[in-house]
This record gives sequence, C-alpha cells and structure tokens, in this order.
Amino acid sequence: QVQLVESGGRLVQAGDSLRLSCAASGGTFSSYAMGWFRQAPGKEREFVATFSTSGGTTYYTDSVKGRFTISRDNAKNTVYLQMNSLRPEDTAVYYCAAARRAYYPGGYYVTGEGDYYYWGQGTQVTVSS
Repeated sequence: QVQLVESGGRLVQAGDSLRLSCAASGGTFSSYAMGWFRQAPGKEREFVATFSTSGGTTYYTDSVKGRFTISRDNAKNTVYLQMNSLRPEDTAVYYCAAARRAYYPGGYYVTGEGDYYYWGQGTQVTVSS
C-alpha cells in the first residue's frame, strides 16, 4: 500500500512559479508510474503530467506544456511538479497519483484517472490575476 502526501500549494500571483512535492511511502517507489492531476472548482479532475512507464520521457496536457515540468527523485521517493508562468486558470487542487508500472507496456503514458490506484489528499493552488 502506497501513501502519497502532496505539499507546496499556496496563493500566488499570475506569472509566479511554484513547486509541488509528493512524498511517497509504503511501497517500492520505482515500481510505480507517477502522475499529477488537478481539479478546478466545479470541474472534473483532469490529467496534468506523467512519465512514460520506461521513465525516460514526460507527457503533459496541452494547457501546461512549456510551463510545467514533472520530475522525480527515486532516492527521496518524491515526485515534483514545477509550475512556471502560472495563470488564474491553473487554480485547482493538485493531486499526485500512483499506478503500477508492471500493468503497462514500456514507453506508455498512463493518463487515465481510472488507471491510478493510489491518490494523495491534494494541495490547493490558487493563482490570482
């Protein structure tokens, strides 16, 4: 069983940068595909970013490409989301999630919410205009 705890969310102004962290415990971190999702007020939760199951490349939803960067530190069992040039429409609760890599082929991007079995409690990011 994997436990995920997000941190780093806060109120920022448009154009600011913010780094979210997700600390994992209770499992073999390297065996999980990790992803970030977000849920804005009144909207469904949406995919934001993930790594390929091979770990070599990353994949982002179109609205954050060029602004957000996902990274992971397996030694610290932590995944990060660096968010630059933040916009008011980035306001949301951000969740990290874990899926078992063994369930997917190499080089695959796990982007479906239903594919992720473990979820953190979320961290609020608010971007003021």
